[in-house]
Amino acid sequence: MAPTRFLSALLLLASLPTAIEGGFFKKKHRRQKAGTKYNDHDAVHVVVNKVGPFNNPTETYRYYSLPFCHTHADHEEHEAAAEEELPGGDGGMDDGGIGDMASATSRRIKADRVGAERHKQRLGESIAGDRRETSPYEVSFQDDIEWRLLCKSTLGTKELTKFKEAIHNNYFFEMFVEDLPMWGYIGDFEDEDAILGEMEGSHTYLFPHLHFKIGTNKAQIVSVTVTTERDRRVDITNVQKPTTVQFSYSVEWFEDHELPWKMRMSRYADSRFLPGSFEIHWLSIINSFVLVLLLTAFLTIILMRVLKNDFSRYLELDDESLEEEESGWKLIHGDVFRFPEFPVLFCASVGTGVQLIVATFVLLGLALTGLISTTRRGSILAGLVVIYCLTCSIGSFVSTRLYFQMNGKAWVRCVLFTAGLFPAPVAVVFMWVNTIALAHGSTSALPFSTIFTIAAIYALIAFPLTVLGGIAAKNYASHDFNAPTRTTKVAREIPTEVPWYRSRFFQMIISGFLPFSAIYIELHYIFASMWGHQIYTLFGILLFAFILLIIVTSFISVALLYFQLAREDHRWWWSTFINAGMTGLFIYGYSFFYYFHRSGMSGVLQSSFYFGYMSIISFAFFLMLGSAGFHFSLVFVKHIYSRVKCD
Repeated sequence: MAPTRFLSALLLLASLPTAIEGGFFKKKHRRQKAGTKYNDHDAVHVVVNKVGPFNNPTETYRYYSLPFCHTHADHEEHEAAAEEELPGGDGGMDDGGIGDMASATSRRIKADRVGAERHKQRLGESIAGDRRETSPYEVSFQDDIEWRLLCKSTLGTKELTKFKEAIHNNYFFEMFVEDLPMWGYIGDFEDEDAILGEMEGSHTYLFPHLHFKIGTNKAQIVSVTVTTERDRRVDITNVQKPTTVQFSYSVEWFEDHELPWKMRMSRYADSRFLPGSFEIHWLSIINSFVLVLLLTAFLTIILMRVLKNDFSRYLELDDESLEEEESGWKLIHGDVFRFPEFPVLFCASVGTGVQLIVATFVLLGLALTGLISTTRRGSILAGLVVIYCLTCSIGSFVSTRLYFQMNGKAWVRCVLFTAGLFPAPVAVVFMWVNTIALAHGSTSALPFSTIFTIAAIYALIAFPLTVLGGIAAKNYASHDFNAPTRTTKVAREIPTEVPWYRSRFFQMIISGFLPFSAIYIELHYIFASMWGHQIYTLFGILLFAFILLIIVTSFISVALLYFQLAREDHRWWWSTFINAGMTGLFIYGYSFFYYFHRSGMSGVLQSSFYFGYMSIISFAFFLMLGSAGFHFSLVFVKHIYSRVKCD
């Protein structure tokens, strides 16, 4: 329980409210606690979050960047609007019906709620681009509202132009009741050409009426949806003509006994607003698993047979004929353990890769056990930040220990390289995309308080743990490399004439493509979750795919290493690391395919975020797989050279 409490405390520290943005002393509203048990007529708060183009999920803006209502209409305004909304006469209501409707829907109107006031947020929510604010909607528990005026506003050219541009860019809005999100479109357009756009006779409509449907179970809110009514749409095609718009809403409550509160998020995978549910193609997953089994079995059989023949031949030779018969990997036994160039960078890369592997397994494990909520907005991102910081000592320990085993002296430099190898590129990409987001006025730009919180976590937790890991490796880890053969003073010349299929470039392509083929199918779902509106919950499948990826990468790295040693090339340290990490480059290449052929993303802001952060993710895979491939290869090299007589 202690580690769990410690992690919870750190997450609590990370979720400090963004008190700096907007002023230190500006009041912020506390969130309505999820799972609250209501009494009849208790106030239920509708929280607005953001708007943005549906195809560009990162390009989001404040909800009130569009001219929505900031205040609620009072009793008299509602009654006057109700008479216009449901006039008496044929097919309508009589005067008594209008009065009853107005009275029933407005007797509880207080008009005391003001919109556009900030809500307190967690760290993960700020990272995800949320900017939750109050709204003037007056909703009370179990009180149905047939129709209620929110506000009546005359929109001028400036306001109409904003709405029209948003509708033509396919803007959606996001709201919350407790922690339950709901989405809807701002408007629609008709009779427009797909290429030429707006033409004569086309129309642009604004949806000013929202219908909230709220499900309850045992006095708790378990489901919310919002829909727009086309019958109440307003034509705003002509932006030069001022238009009076009545923004209104209605509320419907119902009992949802089949949905318990703990399962309230399960229905979002089937939401009609989200583009399709996650349907795992089990046949494809099985095909990937079979591919991995066949590939590893094939490599194992080939390597074992080849190595068995090599061992038999070398062990049968006597001392006199040994030098005459030496060839292939046996010939370079005096050079194979010659340490690589740039040892500080190499050790830092290996250590950071191990740290990222451990952090990934911990994150997936916490997601599977439910200790990190996979449905709460931004919880995965916040958890990743904290877990990375907590595992910094592991990366530093591994890198510093390996550096000492290579007879390194500048261990402090190694520790500093390890501390900045991954965070430095992240910081560079972040500064670039955050600057673009600020220039566009997007909520994707992190507020200063969130940046300060992350920087404080790194400075107060990550960096000290990195230093402690290096000190622990210096004082307590073994500094003996335990090489089975002695290294000669002069390096052997490496043959330059090799077949094209044994060239370094061809090996890099093979070592990147084969592991990538094992995870290609799952990548589509991951990308749809990261760069779309889908909610990814299949972390068991993701963990399985990640394990398969490491296994395939390691086996292929060992196989290619054998062929490299067989052609008497002893520079295997960097080549093995790079070969194993090439899958990261293939993942980045797939991101281009997904962007142009599987998504509707566009624009400078969305493109900067997408390609910038995909480069970081690909770099992380490069480090993780490179480190995994190197460690398996090191075990392999030590094993084969310890089995033969080399002196």
